[in-house]
Amino acid sequence: MICNDTQELLRFLPPAARVLGLDLGTKTIGVALSDVGLQIASPYELISRKKFTRDIAQLSSIIDKQNVGGIIIGFPRELDGSIGKGCHRVYAFIDEMEKYIDLPVLMWDERLSTNAVERILIEEVDMTRKRRAEVVDKTAAAYILQGALDHLNRHTDPGENAEPDDNDIEAEED
Repeated sequence: MICNDTQELLRFLPPAARVLGLDLGTKTIGVALSDVGLQIASPYELISRKKFTRDIAQLSSIIDKQNVGGIIIGFPRELDGSIGKGCHRVYAFIDEMEKYIDLPVLMWDERLSTNAVERILIEEVDMTRKRRAEVVDKTAAAYILQGALDHLNRHTDPGENAEPDDNDIEAEED
């Protein structure tokens, strides 16, 4: 099921579930994971794309192993905001993925995420070209996921899903 925004995704997440971030490329899939508190995204794995069923099997394994309750996938709009070939590839991937994986999915605008990550890896980390090639897609997945988590946390009332504790109940009775 495709969610319209981060709040809708949040409503479908089970307690203590992580969110999987994906940067879908033609040759690789960058994978990132959130913590259970939905605060921090970390690069997790790089899947070399071979065959769709193998790719899905790898994603399913990660989902099961890491208690994933939802997926945020990079949606590569054109710079002017329009939908191009990359977006259509994401739509097709989600359509097929939903036959195997039953989790809520949110498409997140990822314009220039790979460029931003490459710039950080070059300017701030001074990483070699070879090493950048090994980490850029999973780091871009973390960048995409972190953007969505930051948005989610900025637009969520901390008490919205909280259970009242004993102090709250006593205060109401007084």
